Amino acid sequence: MKIHIKNGRLIDPKNKLDTHQDLYIAAGQIVGIGQAPAGFTANQTIDATGMVVAPGLVDLSARLREPGDEYKATLKSELQAAAAGGITSLACPPDTEPVLDEPGLIEMLKHRAWQHNMARIYPLGALTRNLDGQTLSEMYQLTEAGCVGFTQADRPIVDTQVLWRAFEYASTFNYTLFLRPEEHFLARGGAAHDGEVASRLGLKGIPSAAENLAIASILRIASETKTKVHLCRLSTAEAVDQVRQAKAKGLPVTADVSTQHLHLTEHDIGFFNAHAHLKPPLRTTRDKEALCKGLKDGTIDAVCSDHTPVDDDAKLLPFAESEAGATGLELLLPLTLKWADLYKATLLDALAKITCIPAQILGIASGHLSLHAAADIVIFDPEQTWQVTPGQLKSQGKNTPFMGLEMPGKVHYTLLNGHITYHGH
Repeated sequence: MKIHIKNGRLIDPKNKLDTHQDLYIAAGQIVGIGQAPAGFTANQTIDATGMVVAPGLVDLSARLREPGDEYKATLKSELQAAAAGGITSLACPPDTEPVLDEPGLIEMLKHRAWQHNMARIYPLGALTRNLDGQTLSEMYQLTEAGCVGFTQADRPIVDTQVLWRAFEYASTFNYTLFLRPEEHFLARGGAAHDGEVASRLGLKGIPSAAENLAIASILRIASETKTKVHLCRLSTAEAVDQVRQAKAKGLPVTADVSTQHLHLTEHDIGFFNAHAHLKPPLRTTRDKEALCKGLKDGTIDAVCSDHTPVDDDAKLLPFAESEAGATGLELLLPLTLKWADLYKATLLDALAKITCIPAQILGIASGHLSLHAAADIVIFDPEQTWQVTPGQLKSQGKNTPFMGLEMPGKVHYTLLNGHITYHGH
């Protein structure tokens, strides 16, 4: 299939490109930028007038709920949501049922995703067997099966000796550990930020110190073992400072923030709105400001959707008993554009946070529009708005605190390997 994408604004952060040029695609690859290769005749022409043509988005954390939790979402529904959101590559955590701690499970998941042919899946393997925090998983075998890194998802490793051994092993093979920093005992039983809103609503709080203490431990062990660490979903101002200092010392550390934490605070819980029950919890306005500024100055490297589809019943429970998480695949682009507008970041810089930088963190070859690269592309109108409604969302999970709001950035086309996986109007 030969495709000619004409009249678009080509933005490719990795190659520092922001220009009006046509793109030519053949055999699943980009074969021409600005100029068609000799003898090129398009089977299809896409007119991208007034639209941005960018690399397909790369999401650092999306729960697809397979295997085991198909009642919450299916691989098919969530990959359709990814395509509708312009996402062509995504990392999925191992906290499925069963846990992704065996090569066979990794291979099966990758094969099933390949059959759907809507997005590239990069599984993160379980750091410990069954995520029990006690016995290290067979990291080498899991890597051979296709894992791009290792994580505990939201489960703790309470035993620091096990954590230390995990760091040493990962360092030996140059694996990246993806860790969500949270001190287990301080956070236990908490449902919201330990502050005025939790006090008023009578909710057990999770103090900022739970995150900050965990980061201090992780950074210390990383420093001693020279291990590559990616800190997932920062939520506090102090965390941003800690990462800034670690980077200044030259530690191999990267970090991300979820789209929700760039725009919401503890006050968005309102009157027990379970859609605002997230992990980590929404924190203060000061924390949100620090996260947004840390993202702009590069202390925080990337934005992720932290896509966590939850069934309606689990969100209808009282706030503290409801299941944490929000659906986010289709909101990754709009909420990143919204952040860029609020903090005066260029489109080139904003898109870098959801394309080439997360691809670099995962160690994959996606997230750019270089010649001969795979034609993974999103075409969107940055000016066109759309309303978040249950009917608009392709994800089986309709749980989002942004329901009913207007969003900028309408995806018109998503291409994976030169194949159109989504066409919106």
